[in-house]
Amino acid sequence: MIVVTGATGNVGRPLVAALSAAGAQVTAVSRRPLPVDLPEGARHVQADLSRAESLREALEGAKALFILLGPELLGPGESPHTLLGLAKEAGVRKVVLLSSQASGTRPEAVSHDRLREFEAAVRASGLEWTILRPGGFASNAFAWAESVRTERTVMAPFADVALPVVDPADIAAVAAVALREEGHAGQTYVLTGPVAISPREQAAALAEALGEEVSFVELTRESAFAHMSRFMEEAVVNGTLDILGLPLPSEQQVSPDVEKVLGRPAAPFSAWVERSLPAFK
Repeated sequence: MIVVTGATGNVGRPLVAALSAAGAQVTAVSRRPLPVDLPEGARHVQADLSRAESLREALEGAKALFILLGPELLGPGESPHTLLGLAKEAGVRKVVLLSSQASGTRPEAVSHDRLREFEAAVRASGLEWTILRPGGFASNAFAWAESVRTERTVMAPFADVALPVVDPADIAAVAAVALREEGHAGQTYVLTGPVAISPREQAAALAEALGEEVSFVELTRESAFAHMSRFMEEAVVNGTLDILGLPLPSEQQVSPDVEKVLGRPAAPFSAWVERSLPAFK
């Protein structure tokens, strides 16, 4: 049995579906009641990673665990060793952690301290481990959905700075392989899309899929900060804007790891748009 935390998110949902389709027994964990139907055979357990003890029921009989850290675990909280200790006690032998590319590229960034703490704990856990470090998510474009629906407008900073954003479905596919198959223990995979694409180019991809013009309005960093600070901590906002506006060469580089694990190229941004188009209509 495989336990998937964060089961209702952009990665968790397709991961539960992929594992179930492959015939795995899956326990889907979320902090809130499940808002969507699960695949046949999967079960749901409501639990909170910020209270590791609440996962005891979910972990019963599990052999593998997927850890997705929500916002509640990006600040000070319960030690990751508590969760990993419970997992070992339950008989889990394999853990896959969803981290972030910036955990490696920006070791000085305090916004990723908690992720690095979890990475270190996973490596020292004595379990078989795999760490996934995705770059920016293609699904971050959902932030433009309302303005595209109502005004056919995308507003974003750093219009022409390109990054190889990754489809969350590809992250889920890599996680599913690492959870089910052998040969991925001790690996840290950097997950990106197949080509770097700028916000302006992403807006153009939306326009092409909609068959309508979508205008692009470039925000200043200050304007973007003011907007993002309404729902993100200041350190996280600054770290995000640093990557979006002044990416390191390593953050603009396309990683081969999705293709290495899946045996096919990573999906382009346009594929995510086609699948997600109803949100923008």
